[in-house]
Amino acid sequence: MVEIRLVGMKSRGVYETPGGTILFAAVLELESLILDRETMQVKDSLALKYAELVYAGRWFDPLRESLDAFMENITKTTTGSVTLKLYKGSVTVTSRSSPFSLYRQDISSFESGDIYDQADAAGFIRLYGLPMRVRAMLEKGI
Repeated sequence: MVEIRLVGMKSRGVYETPGGTILFAAVLELESLILDRETMQVKDSLALKYAELVYAGRWFDPLRESLDAFMENITKTTTGSVTLKLYKGSVTVTSRSSPFSLYRQDISSFESGDIYDQADAAGFIRLYGLPMRVRAMLEKGI
C-alpha cells in the first residue's frame, strides 16, 4: 500500500497483523450486539482520530486520554462469546452472544406483544419522512 507519512512523504509498506485482524472481527461483532447505532457511529469516528494521534506519536496528549475514557465507558459491557471460522485469510463469524445484547428476538420479530405495536411503525415512518415531504412540497410550490 502507498501511504502519506506524517511529514508528507509518500511511502510503500505492508502491514500484517493476523491476530489483530481476528480479534478486531470478534470485537466488532460483540459491539454490533451491545452498542446502539449512534454510539457505534461516534466510536468509529473517534477511533480514526485515536489512530491518528497514536501514529503521530501523541500518546501523552490529553485528547488521547479523553478518548480512552470515552472508549472505556462505552465498552463496560463488551463481553460475550464470538465463534469465528478462519479459512485462507478470511474471517467469518458463525455465532455470537452476549448477556448485554440489545437484540431481542421477541421484539425484533415484530410479533404481537406489549413492547411493539405495528401502528407505532407507521407513525414513525410518517414522522421520520416529514422533512423529505416538506422538501417535496417546496419543490412543487405547495
